[in-house]
Amino acid sequence: MCGIVGLLMKKPAWDERLGELLVPMLVGMTERGPDSAGLAVFSTALASGSKISLFYPSGQPDWQGVADSLQQQHSGEHHLQTRGAHAVLTTSTDAQVIKAFLQATHPQLAILSVGSSIDLYKDIGTPAQIAERYQFGALAGSHAVGHTRMATESAVTPAHAHPFTAGRDFCVVHNGSLSNPHKVRRKLEPLGIHFETDNDTEAACRFLEWRMREGDDINAAIEQGFEELDGFFTFLIGTGDGLALVRDPFACKPAIVAETDDYVAIASEFRSLSHLPGVKHARLFEPQPRTIYSWSRA
Repeated sequence: MCGIVGLLMKKPAWDERLGELLVPMLVGMTERGPDSAGLAVFSTALASGSKISLFYPSGQPDWQGVADSLQQQHSGEHHLQTRGAHAVLTTSTDAQVIKAFLQATHPQLAILSVGSSIDLYKDIGTPAQIAERYQFGALAGSHAVGHTRMATESAVTPAHAHPFTAGRDFCVVHNGSLSNPHKVRRKLEPLGIHFETDNDTEAACRFLEWRMREGDDINAAIEQGFEELDGFFTFLIGTGDGLALVRDPFACKPAIVAETDDYVAIASEFRSLSHLPGVKHARLFEPQPRTIYSWSRA
């Protein structure tokens, strides 16, 4: 059992309230996921360059050492915005070059996400602890995807926490359990797709992102997922453009959506939506089985 939450602001004027409104949603899912929590926040895409979310899973962060080594070894502009053990690196240098450099020179550093609009944070602990630790309430953006985890099939570590990412500006959170993640891995690994954990959600994330790199749009990728991913799931997917939500054909895992003129809010249970402004007048509905729902700012 896990908790998922998502929030998309329909109007830019609401962007500054994203963290303020999302933290109670995340904390409201504590009973569904006390082991770890995470959040992916999407904001206006960079005109050029990339953002890379970084994390020190253990030990004392050495952000100054990271910044110094980047400036010494790579020309271009590099800026680190730090939040304790997390940081978001904005760089004008090719992201793959920077990733390879950091993996070689700072092996203790975890690279959580890459893109033009995504910032990602995750760690072990209760949702309230993590939200306070990394000041989630101060985050701003157009939309976000959050997760609280109750581990059932793999270890409780920061690496196993959600959201999982693949490619650029793409993440997945999951409530449920897949029965064939190893089969999915055996399909993808010969294609050069690297896995970092044994978590079943990572298999789903990398499968869906692979289908999109092969030319599928998000809906077509999810339709392929219905054929390849076996088990029970509610997936909430974040992209640079917006959010997508889907439940398995049996709809075993709960979800509810509240939509107003100002926002779209998603959670595993209504209690995480009850504080939202105007929710009493929102259009509330339970997503149907094997039906793809998507929202974007446009």
